[in-house]
Amino acid sequence: MASASGTPYSMEGGHGSSSIHVDDGDHEASGAFFTTDTTRLDELKTQLDGSKDNQKLEAMKRIIGMIAKGRHVASLFPAVVKNVVSKNLEIKKLVYVYLVRYAEEEQDLALLSISTFQKALKDPNQLIRASALRVLSSIRVPVIVPIMMLSLKECVTDMSAFVRKTAAHAIPKLYSLDPEQKDNLIEIIERLLKDKTTLVAGSAVVAFEEVCPERIDLVHKNYRKLCNLLVDVEDWGQVAIINMLTRYARSQFANPNAEGQEMGEEKFYSSENDENSDSDSKDEDQAAGKETEKKKKKPYVMDSDHRLLLQSTKPLLQSRNTAVVMSVAQLYFHTAPSGEISQVIRPLIRLLRSHREVQTVVLSNIATISASRKGMFESFLKSFYVVSSDPTHIKMLKLEILSNLASETNVSVILREFQTYVTSNDKEFVAATIQAIGRCASNIDEVSDACLVGLMSLVSHRDEAVVAESVVVIKTLLQMRPSEQKESIIQMAKLADRVQVPMAKASILWLIGEYSDRMPKIAPDVLRKMAKSFPNEEDIVKLQVLNLSAKLCLTNPKQTKLLCQYVLNMAKYDLNYDIRDRARFLRTLLVPAEKTPLSKYSKKMFLAAKPAPVLQSTFKEREQWQMGSLSHMLNTQVNGFKPLPDFPDEPPDPSVRNVEVEMPWQSPSKARSKKRSKKTGLDAFYDSESSEVSDSGSSGSESRSEESGSEESSGAETDSEATSGEGTEESDSEELSVSVDETETSDEDSSEEESEASEQERERKRVKKPPATRPSKGGTDKKSSSTATPQQQLLDLEDFNEGSSLTAQPAAAGSLLQPTSSTDLDSLLLTDLQPLQVVSSSYSSKESIELLHRIAGKGLSASYRFTRKGHLYSEQMVDLQVSLTNNGSAAIEDIAVANKKLSSQMEIHEFPPIASLGAGETLSVSLGVNFNDTTNPAKFDISTKTDKFPVQIDARVGELVRGVMMTESSFLALQGKLTGMNESASKVTVVESVCDPSVLTSRVIQAANVASVGSPSVDKGKTVIQFAGQTYSEGVAVLVTIQLTNETRDCRVVANCEKMVIGSMLVKEIKSLLAKP
Repeated sequence: MASASGTPYSMEGGHGSSSIHVDDGDHEASGAFFTTDTTRLDELKTQLDGSKDNQKLEAMKRIIGMIAKGRHVASLFPAVVKNVVSKNLEIKKLVYVYLVRYAEEEQDLALLSISTFQKALKDPNQLIRASALRVLSSIRVPVIVPIMMLSLKECVTDMSAFVRKTAAHAIPKLYSLDPEQKDNLIEIIERLLKDKTTLVAGSAVVAFEEVCPERIDLVHKNYRKLCNLLVDVEDWGQVAIINMLTRYARSQFANPNAEGQEMGEEKFYSSENDENSDSDSKDEDQAAGKETEKKKKKPYVMDSDHRLLLQSTKPLLQSRNTAVVMSVAQLYFHTAPSGEISQVIRPLIRLLRSHREVQTVVLSNIATISASRKGMFESFLKSFYVVSSDPTHIKMLKLEILSNLASETNVSVILREFQTYVTSNDKEFVAATIQAIGRCASNIDEVSDACLVGLMSLVSHRDEAVVAESVVVIKTLLQMRPSEQKESIIQMAKLADRVQVPMAKASILWLIGEYSDRMPKIAPDVLRKMAKSFPNEEDIVKLQVLNLSAKLCLTNPKQTKLLCQYVLNMAKYDLNYDIRDRARFLRTLLVPAEKTPLSKYSKKMFLAAKPAPVLQSTFKEREQWQMGSLSHMLNTQVNGFKPLPDFPDEPPDPSVRNVEVEMPWQSPSKARSKKRSKKTGLDAFYDSESSEVSDSGSSGSESRSEESGSEESSGAETDSEATSGEGTEESDSEELSVSVDETETSDEDSSEEESEASEQERERKRVKKPPATRPSKGGTDKKSSSTATPQQQLLDLEDFNEGSSLTAQPAAAGSLLQPTSSTDLDSLLLTDLQPLQVVSSSYSSKESIELLHRIAGKGLSASYRFTRKGHLYSEQMVDLQVSLTNNGSAAIEDIAVANKKLSSQMEIHEFPPIASLGAGETLSVSLGVNFNDTTNPAKFDISTKTDKFPVQIDARVGELVRGVMMTESSFLALQGKLTGMNESASKVTVVESVCDPSVLTSRVIQAANVASVGSPSVDKGKTVIQFAGQTYSEGVAVLVTIQLTNETRDCRVVANCEKMVIGSMLVKEIKSLLAKP
């Protein structure tokens, strides 16, 4: 938007191009009024690289302002992304706003900050957590899908509703990036749909509609909850929920209109039969038959859930948001009984006072409603009168509605309004008014004559467009009752000379030819005049002249045969091939050289009676589209449109929407029996005592049972705390304690309500603990030792379903993925296995990777290769052999490593400085790099005496691991722990030469520095080869399995690793090598 305040007038030519713009006072202090983009961006970079937070904040505000004005500031991405670790909350918020905008464009740089985003997911501030997830989901790189999934599942269980809402918005982004994650996303959506927070409900439904709209079973249990929450949900959430519930109602409830009409007819006829039942025996038999029929048919009774939906949405008709009102209107139109649709009339009329864009949409929907239900808007007729300030398209819509509402009682008022419209200067509007008059005349017989007289008067109008439209409409009206309108047809024939508009003249000629028997003297004369001007007429008129000559030749051959031949001869040489072909066709039928079988049927072909056209609203066709949709607005199907399902003949079982609400003081009997069976010693004594009291049947047993129910709920809370890693302490005093405090009870009730739908599932999944012995009086509590179970794994899907919270400890810098719970971490360590022995690799890569080109290095070139040997300085370092070559004519002095630019916890052990490298000489040195188990590149400078050359070493995933010796039983035991999202798998079809186990083994070892586990096994036509390794830095286990189906040559590559990025990337590298011939 061009303005005098900061709008740039630029020539796009890259980052170096400059544009002159009026500055917003940013440089008033320096006196500079005009500046270039380069200078401005350099100043912002300087401020962002500074150490003062106030300067950084000011720079970020200016950058966000430039983005708001449409300026492209992607070149500042490196400078901005560095400030993502700022401790200033305001700066961090603005940085996240910037990253959301440019993360997709600068994917490589955004990937370097993934560990920072993961840390931010643990931030105490909910806005920071939500912003971090939003940025993470904006990075459109498939390799980080596992990281996004992990973060998404963590945020779904967040205490903040705003973070959960952001997680719901991230689901469609993840689904579009990797549709294979659909099953996992459905589980997350199912959890979000159960959320009782109004802030989350709308976003959860949007995610449901994007990912799995066909899974209607997910809506059943949440239907009533969504209806009750609807009034309090935000506006756009209300729109999404109403649209989804509209589709749900159409597929789950019976049609209220069809059943209601049938029921009404039955009542009417049944009463009539009762009155005349004594007339004769035949009538009695018929009445008895009808009564039997009625008994078989079930009378329509609206489902209570259907009524709940209509009652819950009715208050939203008073919403200030136009989209909400329109959504409710379309819901009533498609699902409500016909008697209740009138409730949406006044809210829709109220919307006509809004902006033009809103008026257009509302009027389009009113036109659709009025096409099928005319009486609904009749009392609001004046609301649709055209105003002079209305644009043409709104005038057209109002005309459409007025013609739809025309009836015997109001047609005179509407026609008087139309007479005023005909005098308008808008020719398009006048033509549409004439068409509307024609529709009124065709639909209401009482005014057809008056309309025809009025239209005939318009034929003498000075405007040709008005005359043409009048003639076309008159022709349509005359077709309906030609016998009563002979004088009008003759009057139209006399206009053939004066009318110059081709469409109007063609219509008159068609009328003369169709009803030539009613004007035997006028029709030949009109043909004579048309034959004289035939070469100068338009193509559409020439075709009608040919038709007129053919019809007159058949009805009056004495007067018109020669004229017909003359017209056919002229048409034979016309420029238009349609006219030439029509002339040849007519000549063969009318003036054949020889008699043909078709010539005797020529009268039947040309003089057959034509049905009169039916004039109806164009919006009648739009009922096939859902009201309020873009397809309805454009009257054509657009991408993404989903047609509304038809009402079922038999509605499905309504019991699927019943939800068993378990009260907080009630506890499942299964859990009670399990807990009692586990108790021993003094616990058993209390159990027997309680059972005796219950047998006695006294009133005290009821209170004691209530206490046991409350103690089980407190025990459940203790169990859930143990599952989430907050502690595994359990004492008998905690189990038997009964809280009578109202505050504690309310807290317990609220926690039960939040998870009531999955209570039984949590009871089954709780970690079993060994029985605890009751300490003696004055004794100390003993901690019960519990072993890690598969449910405690960090990446197991069921952990997230249970809603267990992860501890908010920040991840180590530079690590893309690592467990955040101590109990989860224990399940992934190798302490229960034998100590692993590192195996030297049998494969040594000869591939040399260029590090520095000789031109960029001013004669110095460098390359490196991975040796797959442990570095002497540290076992955590990958050893690389760097070859330095002097391609120049003079010696290069003081070659060394300088200016290391490494991610957090990465290290480089540089090679010793080289004093001098002579011309043409090559020297190999050893370099150690600790990549910290990440794929981040190691950046540094190679310096000489005079220059510095920036270089970087890219980490190959297969070189980040080293082979270890492992037994097959240890391999399977560890693989069983690294399941869930710790497992990456893919399939590839290999050629026959690769099917040999030795070839497969060599290909895998070539892709990754792993060692074979045992020998290949063949079972049931499948060859299985196992490999084991561990990462250099943290010693995380990496397991690779190759499963080859010998018949089809389908090979499945599976990698199990705690570091999901390493596992998924390793599978891709192995897959690409196996696919090669």
